[in-house]
Amino acid sequence: MPDLSQIVKAYDVRGVVPDQLDENLARLFGAAFAEIAGEGGGAASAVVVGHDMRPSSPGLARAFALGAAERGADVTEIGLCSTDQLYYASGALDRPGAMFTASHNPARYNGIKMCRAGAAPVGQDSGLADIRALVERWSADGAPEPVAKPGTLEPRDTLGDYADHLRSLVPLDGMRPLKLVVDAGNGMGGHTVPTVLAGLPLTVDALYFELDGTFPNHEANPLDPANIVDLQARVRETGADLGIAFDGDADRCFVVDERGEPVSPSAITALVASRELAKSPGATVIHNLITSWSVPEVVRESGGVPVRTRVGHSFIKQEMARTGAVFGGEHSAHYYFRDFWNADTGMLAALHVLAALGGQDRPLSDLVAAYDRYAASGEINSTVADQAGRAAAVRAAYQDRPGAVLDELDGLTVTAEDWWFNLRASNTEPLLRLNVEARDDATMAAVRDEVLALVRADA
Repeated sequence: MPDLSQIVKAYDVRGVVPDQLDENLARLFGAAFAEIAGEGGGAASAVVVGHDMRPSSPGLARAFALGAAERGADVTEIGLCSTDQLYYASGALDRPGAMFTASHNPARYNGIKMCRAGAAPVGQDSGLADIRALVERWSADGAPEPVAKPGTLEPRDTLGDYADHLRSLVPLDGMRPLKLVVDAGNGMGGHTVPTVLAGLPLTVDALYFELDGTFPNHEANPLDPANIVDLQARVRETGADLGIAFDGDADRCFVVDERGEPVSPSAITALVASRELAKSPGATVIHNLITSWSVPEVVRESGGVPVRTRVGHSFIKQEMARTGAVFGGEHSAHYYFRDFWNADTGMLAALHVLAALGGQDRPLSDLVAAYDRYAASGEINSTVADQAGRAAAVRAAYQDRPGAVLDELDGLTVTAEDWWFNLRASNTEPLLRLNVEARDDATMAAVRDEVLALVRADA
């Protein structure tokens, strides 16, 4: 029996193909998903399945679809798609969905991101544990007999409808011509960007648009500075107005300005929040606890209500549903929209950036300066043998610090008048993750170095 504890994560399934995830296992996951992904946790009458460009993805997705059909679900196969295109299909067709991708992981990996109808998240507490239990039972005892009336398999192209929906949500009329570089990292951005941006007054310089799940040029993870070097260089060489990079499944986007300098996801969150609040005055905006101070400030200045959450898409989506929030953003370049079934879509955030830049004459660096107000360390990872012990040492060092306020919403956050930091343990690796922000570079560096010395004292 496969060891599912190694591949069933908090929010998805992810493992090495075929050692940990193969088509037989994908078929069982499809059957289990159809069994419990319907309304109220019952059987689903119809599901939608898509996949990315990895060599193993078509076979795994088809096996999953066959497993779901064997349990009586009618399966719409949308083929090659980005993860947010799968969310679009789940929302527009109002049926549960499954996306085969391992995002930015290396080529030997694959995985399954699942959602309920309307792109509602499936995680450990919202169905994934039940799916795992069914797969484990069937792996041990043999899969149940197929239902009397199996479901059907039907192909459907949703790319055009997805693009039309995104463009309906952002006013793009009247924008000035822009020149941009887009790095798709050989991922699904190469599939979606040409259709979404078609017909706009844009000159697009395409980097690595060839779909290739072996990632021959660089990892499709734009949050790693090493993976945007080519994008930065091309923007500078060509005098482009901006650059945009997408991750492997194109649900995250990362922006560089006309100088090739990275624009922080917090600044993008604040920019998009201000635009969404202009359409929905007084609405709520969700941000996780390691986005910049500038995000809640801009939300309040724009007449909105900021709500702070833990890190992770399930927490963001839960709070968006609870509060009716118009928008949510994370430091990791995930952006969530009420008009997109509370799901995350980097492409919609990119359209907002293009509309904002094209709607005025200043360069992007000037435009985002209003939203990038503080000095930030970025996320710094430290390998430690004793996560709890080192975190406790940091807590002890700051708990009696005059003017410091501690909270443990997610890890340890310490806030003072001129700075804050958050220290969180990784759920999957022996790491402590540190984020520091301050009102100036010198203060940020001093706090960063002090905390890192405590974290790494036993290294």
